[in-house]
Amino acid sequence: MNLLITGAWKTGRVYIEKLEKMGHSIEFIEFETDEIPCDYDWIEGVVCNGLFLSHSIEKFVNLKYIQLTSAGFDRISMDYVNDHEIEIHNARGVYSIPMAEFAVYGVLELYKQGKKFWKNQKLHKWEKQRDLLELLGKNICIIGCGSVGTECAKRFQGFGCQIVGVDKYARYDQYFDKMLGIENMETILPESDVVILTIPLTGDTRHWMNEKKLKLMKDSAVLVNIARGAVVDTEALIQRLPCLGGAVLDVFEEEPLGEESVLWDMENVIMTPHNSFIGERNEERLVSIIFSNLYAYKDVN
Repeated sequence: MNLLITGAWKTGRVYIEKLEKMGHSIEFIEFETDEIPCDYDWIEGVVCNGLFLSHSIEKFVNLKYIQLTSAGFDRISMDYVNDHEIEIHNARGVYSIPMAEFAVYGVLELYKQGKKFWKNQKLHKWEKQRDLLELLGKNICIIGCGSVGTECAKRFQGFGCQIVGVDKYARYDQYFDKMLGIENMETILPESDVVILTIPLTGDTRHWMNEKKLKLMKDSAVLVNIARGAVVDTEALIQRLPCLGGAVLDVFEEEPLGEESVLWDMENVIMTPHNSFIGERNEERLVSIIFSNLYAYKDVN
């Protein structure tokens, strides 16, 4: 296969010789906004992330294989992919562990009032906080029970939480105390102490967490968004936040978040710059999935 690799696969250059021994012809570009180093019609497969944001997918007339280095499909026209019967793979499972660990960290940072302790440490101030919370017995609602949601469930389960999963279709899963269909949200949200969003961004899920759903959350509840920023209506969240236990936000509708956003200064908000997916074993997992999919493709074809 004629394969274009982009710098989205950080160690891709290291594996060019191995890929060539598998029978692939390789071209490489460091940045996906760069000029393509070959004719578009030469390319049969790509390993990339946001390549098609800079280069229209319609130009790749012989494209039959896509390996994304991201977990999400929101940077590509899936209608085009399906209509042209292009085999596509994402990086499912590559980033799930660090993202789940981040969700736990964020909730604990709020529950244990980490910001207050850090400020007091800088001031050399010895002051006890008498209103810290425990995770034990809390009701955790995980919306989106794929790889990331499941890894979240495993970890919160270890803290003695009750785990409710919400997905398009309910099913049995050993890491969830129960899993319900998405239509049950109005009864689940008022009972949840922590709501974790891991659903993909689609036309149907844009602003899925809207004013109505935010108002259904109990005042002490924490919202965690490690999905995509646009899954949450930002303005509605800002209006609701003063009455919530807090929010853990790694993703935003506008990235980078504007300096003028009031979210920066909210005491009950833990914010990170779309960073929750970072972990030192990501590359190991990504390499494994890329080669696994390429071997399977070679065997079939």
